[in-house]
Amino acid sequence: MAAEPFISIVVPAYNAEATLPGLIEAVLGQGHPGGMELVIVDDGSTDRTAEIVKHYPGVRYIRQDNAGPASARNLGAREAKGDFIFFTDSDCRPQRGWIAAMMDGFIKENVAVVAGSYGIANPSSALARVIHADIMFRHRVLMPLYPGAFGSYNFAVRRGMFEAVGGFNDRYRRASGEDNDLSYKIIANGGRILFLKDACVDHYHQESLPRYLKEQFRHGSWRVKMYMDHPGMMGGDGYTFWKDILEIPLAMAQAIIFFQPLAGLVLMGASLIFQVIFGRVIMGGWLSGAWAGVVLWLRALARAAGFVFGGIVFFGGRYFSREKI
Repeated sequence: MAAEPFISIVVPAYNAEATLPGLIEAVLGQGHPGGMELVIVDDGSTDRTAEIVKHYPGVRYIRQDNAGPASARNLGAREAKGDFIFFTDSDCRPQRGWIAAMMDGFIKENVAVVAGSYGIANPSSALARVIHADIMFRHRVLMPLYPGAFGSYNFAVRRGMFEAVGGFNDRYRRASGEDNDLSYKIIANGGRILFLKDACVDHYHQESLPRYLKEQFRHGSWRVKMYMDHPGMMGGDGYTFWKDILEIPLAMAQAIIFFQPLAGLVLMGASLIFQVIFGRVIMGGWLSGAWAGVVLWLRALARAAGFVFGGIVFFGGRYFSREKI
């Protein structure tokens, strides 16, 4: 029987003092018969991130000037010693058996990446429950066994493949699109992505609606660059589905309210009703579905606004600072 490979778990961290202890303890509690290391890459934090990591002598600590999570993950991967590199985020807590489940996935032929799903670490938040329910609908109902993309919060990759495609594109300065970009490069290089819905990390979803909408604005902005880099993926990738594709033009169309108020109100009302119906599907009740519908409607508007802004930035980038997106 072949010896178990050594693995590395790489985590980018930026001002992560609130959630980092839970992440570290959850990873160190996993164990792996071939040996493992946890590498925390501090992306220029100004809080107690460094101090917290140093409380755990078995954890490797690397610091860089703030350059974004894609850059931090690349630095961690370069310093990692494992034949397989796991990635998760500082606001996640891997569930028991996570490493074992992910490694079992590599038994399948030609699997370059094994990707997992989410649990929810803050179920007391009404907004977090909506975000989680939307993700779970996609993961449980829509996501195929071999999807076209994975999330950087929970995946493992063969080192050789990661290096062959050049790792993450660190020109994605924020947490938006860099994982899709890596997914598409790996598939283009002949690798397959295996999705295991029961290999989970618990995640602290956003609890502030204004911050969540700001994040979604950013996602919409950087999606423009992603589509410019990979135009063939505009039709979806297994996680994105027809609703996401239609939401952007429908949200943009609601701007007609500034020129034709009645038509705009009718379109807004129809869009909101559609989101409430979908909210009912994912939440399981009309009251919670109504709240979810409002959140999803606002999210669509934020993404559409970001998409427009991203088009201005990335098509006319010489006049704008992408650092502000």
